[in-house]
Amino acid sequence: AAARLAAEQEVENLSGLSPNPEKDIFVVRENRTTCLMAEFAAKFIVPYNVWASNYVDLLTEQADIPLARGAEMKGKCGTNESELEISWLEQAYTLKLFFLKEGHNTSRGPEAFWRLSRIQFTYDTSERTYFKDAISPGKHTATSHRLSALVTPAGKSYECQAQQTISLVSSDHQKSVQLLLSEVRIQPFDIPADFVFSEEHKCPVDQREQLEETLPLILGLILGLVIVITLCIYHIHHKLTANQVQIPRDRSQYKHMG
Repeated sequence: AAARLAAEQEVENLSGLSPNPEKDIFVVRENRTTCLMAEFAAKFIVPYNVWASNYVDLLTEQADIPLARGAEMKGKCGTNESELEISWLEQAYTLKLFFLKEGHNTSRGPEAFWRLSRIQFTYDTSERTYFKDAISPGKHTATSHRLSALVTPAGKSYECQAQQTISLVSSDHQKSVQLLLSEVRIQPFDIPADFVFSEEHKCPVDQREQLEETLPLILGLILGLVIVITLCIYHIHHKLTANQVQIPRDRSQYKHMG
């Protein structure tokens, strides 16, 4: 059964199709059908300790670790739970994303949503590409705490071009690791067709930026409409008053009357 499941499941790293070299594209397929799609750019900011020049005091350095192209990946698809696991640099770094679909009672009645429920990032400070002279090098795990991110109505994909920061707590003396996500498009459930996202649900930051971009245009259109209406009213009023009989203001012009 396990062999059959492995044969039926396919995982693909399609990052080479992205014009952005920092953006990765991952697809999980089961039974020849896409069940999870994820596109995003990711970077981790990881603090670690090094010795000061006197070899007595400790200094905190910072490693900036991007998600590398060509990373290995695994995936699991379920009705209400899905997972995406990405590893790179010979598994020195592993990112696991856990998704959950659930229902909520709202004022409009019961509604279903999915969300990113947990993040786990494993890193090895003995890896020298990003960690220089780390004290007590070894593997550490940073995890999220009670995470509820990327909340999206069921049947839709999540989209957010703006950068988002998610804090993780590391097993390395409870240090705070920052995950920076940007250019995100994710759908872990209910994908309508192969390699096709459902209608997007934009994040609040993108919605606000879109409003800020369109608001000046809307105000300009309203102002232009007000000017046109004002000119029309003035033209109609001027035409009506021009057709009316003008009563002479000079009393001498009344002499011929009577």
